[in-house]
Amino acid sequence: MIYSALLLNIVLLVTGQIVWKIGLSKAGGLQADNWLQVMFSPLILLGIVIYGIATVVWLFVLSRLPLSIAYPLQSFAFIIALLAALLLFHETIPPNRWFGALVILAGITVLSWK
Repeated sequence: MIYSALLLNIVLLVTGQIVWKIGLSKAGGLQADNWLQVMFSPLILLGIVIYGIATVVWLFVLSRLPLSIAYPLQSFAFIIALLAALLLFHETIPPNRWFGALVILAGITVLSWK
């Protein structure tokens, strides 16, 4: 149950980032002359709501798992975000980032050993 909540938190965090990225792309990026418009755009506000929900889930996780386990496991968000960048935004991912992702996965694996 608690690891499902942690995974939900991770997915919410990455989803918030994806929504923000889409919102910023639609606005032409964040500029000095459009920052107020960007901050109140529906996608940016949706990302803030998603982050709020993620925070509540994170509080639940922290109340049941040691920080020394929960926080490092949250690094799985880097892997999901890397895949989202590739699949949703068609970003080119250089080999060193894939290697870094493998190192993170190795770390998550070691951390999860009991």
